[in-house]
Amino acid sequence: MLFDIAGKVALITGSSRGIGRAIAERMSEAGAKVVISSRKADACAEVAAAINARGGTAIAHAASISDKAALQGLVDRTIAEWGQIDILVCNAAINPYFGPLLEITDEAFDKIMASNVRSNLWLCQMVIPQMAQRRDGSVIVISSIAGLKGSTKLGAYGISKAADFALVRNLAVEWGPSNVRVNAIAPSIIRTDFARALWENPEIYGHAVKSYPLRRIGEPDEVAGPAMFLASKAGAFVTGHVLVVDGGVTIGGEG
Repeated sequence: MLFDIAGKVALITGSSRGIGRAIAERMSEAGAKVVISSRKADACAEVAAAINARGGTAIAHAASISDKAALQGLVDRTIAEWGQIDILVCNAAINPYFGPLLEITDEAFDKIMASNVRSNLWLCQMVIPQMAQRRDGSVIVISSIAGLKGSTKLGAYGISKAADFALVRNLAVEWGPSNVRVNAIAPSIIRTDFARALWENPEIYGHAVKSYPLRRIGEPDEVAGPAMFLASKAGAFVTGHVLVVDGGVTIGGEG
């Protein structure tokens, strides 16, 4: 029963595909009511319909993470529909820039930080107080090992993901006395559309996995499992933590 989340309400951003979809599907299988959200309404509706067809309970609500009013509408709809939010998964993120930090424009940097950090804070501001009233809740931010490493091409993205680490630590300290847990998951390359350029090319893929002790990249379900742990009673004594899910690549293994 440690991983049972039956009856819980889970709001998951960026859940129409990839990691977010895998998390939504697995949480639904464990008994949660799930809210599917991304920018595209049709994609959200398709995933929600598939979950409902399998006997789960899901609703779809499109919202851009860059739009505070849209996010508030997402939260309000969820609470109006099901009364509360027990699990918040901040998964949606962007990376519109590849290149050295000294060449990034102010606009691109601000867009990355706003979408990848500020939107998570907005959602936490909207959701955590009602969790605290019930003295029960779990917030999970899907970050990245880019926040742990330097990069010649993903520097701004990495900075935003490192900021997520600080965000969850501070929120964990602030809201721990109300039994609200706040954690992050830091995956490496996962087989999603977001990282398609890194795994679709055999040469790039082969070079990348040489430094992975498991000699492969991850699958979306392999992030969904850790999310289930953090959302359920199994993770009840874990907060302010960054759970690295990376096939061992950050330990520095050589091919």
